Amino acid sequence: MSALEAMAEDGLDLNDMDALSAFVADAHAVDAAALLDELEPEQARDLLMAQTLDHQTEIFGYLYGDTQEALAHILERAKLVEIVSEMNSDDRADLYNRLTEDQRAALMPGLARAEREDIRRLASHEEGTAGAIMTSDYATLGLELTAREAIDSLRKEAPDKETIYRAYVVDDERKLLGSVRLQALILASPDTPIADLMERGALSVRLEEPQEEVARKIARYDVLAIPVINESGELVGIVTHDDAIDVVEAEATEDFHKFAAAGAIGESVRDAPIFTLYRKRIVWLVILVFANLFSGAGIAVFEDTIAAYVTLVIFMPLIIGSGGNAGSQGATLMVRALATGDVVMKDWSVLLGRELLVAALLGVTMALAVAPIGYARGDMGIALVVSLSMVIVVLVGSLIGMSLPFVLSRLRFDPATASAPLIATIADVMGILVYFSIATAILF
Repeated sequence: MSALEAMAEDGLDLNDMDALSAFVADAHAVDAAALLDELEPEQARDLLMAQTLDHQTEIFGYLYGDTQEALAHILERAKLVEIVSEMNSDDRADLYNRLTEDQRAALMPGLARAEREDIRRLASHEEGTAGAIMTSDYATLGLELTAREAIDSLRKEAPDKETIYRAYVVDDERKLLGSVRLQALILASPDTPIADLMERGALSVRLEEPQEEVARKIARYDVLAIPVINESGELVGIVTHDDAIDVVEAEATEDFHKFAAAGAIGESVRDAPIFTLYRKRIVWLVILVFANLFSGAGIAVFEDTIAAYVTLVIFMPLIIGSGGNAGSQGATLMVRALATGDVVMKDWSVLLGRELLVAALLGVTMALAVAPIGYARGDMGIALVVSLSMVIVVLVGSLIGMSLPFVLSRLRFDPATASAPLIATIADVMGILVYFSIATAILF
């Protein structure tokens, strides 16, 4: 259900502009943005313009990128400049990157020189790095200040900063010396030097550090923000926890898309164009179609066995499906573990031994479950073939599913490329070869 449908069910009259305007005025910026995202750009503009500047800015920051672009195209230049000037620095840079050259040329002259330089600096960093998601709205303090002076300084800076819960102590060259919590400043004696309250050796990340690693550090050390330094050790920005959450969500979504053998879509599945959805999925599906030809070739090799024991065909989907399911389970666990840093390449040998044991137990359990069915539909020979095949196929599928993400990681590919359909296709081919090889060996 879309946000618009949910609001309609709650009694909001979607045809009453006055009611919509009142809702936007009273709603949290996130909920107001969710409504505007689903309206026509002209309607969204009219509702946005009816709000106070502070609320306009908050709402605009939560809008989808496509909606921001559309509004930037139809808003009066002076109003767009006014909103952009009030936005957080990282949100301004993100918007700048989405605008066309003509839109940038119209916007930039209206901004203050410091804002223009800040936007260009933040927008210049490589996508996917700490520099690309950092903000310049952070609070700094000098080492010579006392607690009272530091609080006075933060009081002046607070309106223009994204967070002041932790301030960063820098020297005259802006090199990061440490950080100090607002709580520590408030509880300290007014004359206590910052040097006595400062946490030295502050946790930090480099400009070029991957954004996934930045998000992982924020989660691991449970901090609201992490400072970003350049190669000289100068403080150039901070990455806040809300931006880290966005990174985690985007990375997880991308991994899910890859694991489903679909390329990263980069936008809402609901709003993505039909051709985009087609293009992202068709390549892998065509590759897997040809890969499945090996399954057909495997069946052709064992035509005589199948002709003599037609009952074997009944159990073929069960056997190869179990191998694919076991492999997909193993791959899912390993892809996620590698993505979160829970396991690393050196853990492969240990995990291989554990997977052998787990897969063997799974295979034996599943074999015991299907053996009576094999006996009932055939005889003891069929039951033995089905049971033994089940053990080996589950074992092989699990090991393929567990190992392929490690192999891809070693080859510098994204482990998420070890998609469930790919694992299932490989397991299908192996399952057919194993199943009919065992049947031929036992029944003939």
